[in-house]
Amino acid sequence: MAKRKPAKATKISKKRHSVQASVYAAKDLGLDKRMLPHSIIEVVATLKRSGFYAYIVGGGVRDGLLGLAPKDFDAVTDARPHEIKAIFGGRCRIIGRRFQLAHVYSGKDMIEVATFRAPPKDDTFTTDDGMITRDNVWGTIEEDFARRDFSINALYYDPIDDVVLDFCGAIDDIRQKKLTLLGDAKVRIEEDPVRLLRALRFKAKLGFDFHKSLAVQFNQANWNLLEQVSTHRLYDETQKMFGGGYLTTLLPLLFKYGAIHHIMAAPPSAPTALMGAAANNTDKRVASNLGANPAFFYAVLLWENYLTALAGFKKKGLPFYDAQSKAISKIMTAQRQKTAIPKFAEEFIAGIWLLQPKLTNPRQKDIHNLVNHNKFRAAFDFLLMRESYNDCVLSEPTNGMGVWWQTYQETDGKNPQKSLPVAQKTENSKKQITVSTKQEEVLLPQFAKITYTEADFLRLLNLSEEPFIPSQRYRRRTPSSEQSVLEQQELAKEKMDKNHPKKEKSAKKKRKKSAVKNEIANKDFNKSKKSKSKKGRKKSNAKPKAKE
Repeated sequence: MAKRKPAKATKISKKRHSVQASVYAAKDLGLDKRMLPHSIIEVVATLKRSGFYAYIVGGGVRDGLLGLAPKDFDAVTDARPHEIKAIFGGRCRIIGRRFQLAHVYSGKDMIEVATFRAPPKDDTFTTDDGMITRDNVWGTIEEDFARRDFSINALYYDPIDDVVLDFCGAIDDIRQKKLTLLGDAKVRIEEDPVRLLRALRFKAKLGFDFHKSLAVQFNQANWNLLEQVSTHRLYDETQKMFGGGYLTTLLPLLFKYGAIHHIMAAPPSAPTALMGAAANNTDKRVASNLGANPAFFYAVLLWENYLTALAGFKKKGLPFYDAQSKAISKIMTAQRQKTAIPKFAEEFIAGIWLLQPKLTNPRQKDIHNLVNHNKFRAAFDFLLMRESYNDCVLSEPTNGMGVWWQTYQETDGKNPQKSLPVAQKTENSKKQITVSTKQEEVLLPQFAKITYTEADFLRLLNLSEEPFIPSQRYRRRTPSSEQSVLEQQELAKEKMDKNHPKKEKSAKKKRKKSAVKNEIANKDFNKSKKSKSKKGRKKSNAKPKAKE
């Protein structure tokens, strides 16, 4: 492939930049490329060897300056997506329509490589409110920087030359712990309302304060713009919120600034104790590199909504399992209007909810199967939180089963009967469930004795008569199952015909038609019979021909 010369505007020279860029030595800012993973350096070096400019941009540079451990690194270049594909070949995959990107695989890591973007040239790919719906207009590094959301995400780091480019005073914002939107804040929010959620996420993660121009953008008019955003994109944003390791700080901000009403169906007025416990537990798991499933926090968020719907269906007289299924379906349908819920996440949430009554009121024979259930661990963690932070009125008592299940797992299931409490009677269980250590006795059926008289034996000995069966043991013979089914079907048809006059009329018409057809057929048959008989008579009376 012929190498394309990079644009003159992208060279690191203050004279050639339409916007003056401050160039910092990476070592002076505390950045050491030896701390970077080999994958990102390999991708940037490969692009630069091919004649293009390439930089590390975004959260990787920001977190490195703040002394945090970056989780991933993104690259930006002046190479177009098809040129990136030609350079890396089979280990590159082009994704996206609205925002086309290249995913380059280097070893086990995946590096996201974007091309320099420019602002839209016209209103073809923008809504009436100014939101950008398609963003594949290529540009220069100056245009790319101007299009980024926050100043702290607009730093360009070249690990090969070991320099950092700052076009907007981002280094000063980081030092002052200030979160600033580039350009006109109102316009930038209209371009992409998801930036409101990102601002709250960065505030919770970094502890930065909002710039004055940004602080006034958290109003109802801007929140309503989220309705135009894809529910799948909002779900992806909540994944970052719930699994970032700073959910405990973020949760109160979602309620304070009004974001919770746009990512959750029918939220409460304030975070519940159960939500706070789940947020704290999630952050601990992330800090310990144990991983956290964001769907678990969805199960906590929607728990009270589920209990409310369940109580409504139980009042209608539905069986408990049917009420559970309908309540889950209702809550999931309502939540999909806010954020998308993938099928696997929905099954995960439903599994946690369905296992709660089974864990609080277990049967002895089901204990082993419950422990081996694929959702047991998540449901058990949910039960422990409910046991300590049960502030919902509609939530049923846990019967102390959280501690019992913990003991059961620690002892590998040895002698669980000794510590298993007697389950309390609830609305869901008609009978009280008890677990006994002794094996239950099996009662055998008792049959009444039958006595025979001397007359009975005499009748049995008389072979000329029919065999005698004592009256006490006599049972009338019933037809076979097939015959009985056929008979029932015929009787049902007759009843249906009687009950439905239209069917009866149609049946009468059919009978009449069949009778007419039979009459016609009989007449034709008789005629043919007579004609045959006449022909036979004529033949019999005819004189034989003389022999020649």
